[in-house]
Amino acid sequence: MPRYLIVNADDFGASTGINRGIVECHTRGILTSTSFMVTGRAVDEAVQLSREHPRLAIGLHFDVWGEDEREFDLGNHDAVREEFGRQLGEFQRLLSRNPTHVDSHRHAHRQEGMMPIFQELVAPLGVPLRDDGRVKFIGGFYAQREWMVTELEYVSVPFLLKILAEEVGEGWTEVSCHPAIDRRIFTPSISPSARPKSPR
Repeated sequence: MPRYLIVNADDFGASTGINRGIVECHTRGILTSTSFMVTGRAVDEAVQLSREHPRLAIGLHFDVWGEDEREFDLGNHDAVREEFGRQLGEFQRLLSRNPTHVDSHRHAHRQEGMMPIFQELVAPLGVPLRDDGRVKFIGGFYAQREWMVTELEYVSVPFLLKILAEEVGEGWTEVSCHPAIDRRIFTPSISPSARPKSPR
């Protein structure tokens, strides 16, 4: 059976540094896809860049927390459905198309009890939902597995080659990443000690 690889960048629209890093990885590297955060601070720039790079596949990166500057109760399923509809509508308004896939910031949709709800919400679109079983998901190419601790070995070329050799199997596989060209990406609103470990 053939092997198909998707290299997807999260957080498109979150900041200028992230947007430019994603585009550079697409034009000069192996990045094929990105996930658009319609709640981000650099949405307009992301929209313009998407027009300049039509071969870049773009999905919806559902976001209800940002970098902890907002609170949202995932236990309120009606609110989840309403917010998903709002963000999907905003995606369609900004890009004049449907997303190629759906995932979520800080993996909100993969938290306990959330996957069935998101499968229901995404089904009418006919596109993959991250980690729904149709596409193998690999999230380990990420340098900050613990808040404020950067381990560059986990975003090195040797580590990527190791992932490709050992974890990418037959069928479709997604490797997620978080490129940026500026370290000043987010401004946390809570202290590092209060921040939970990353679920990526």
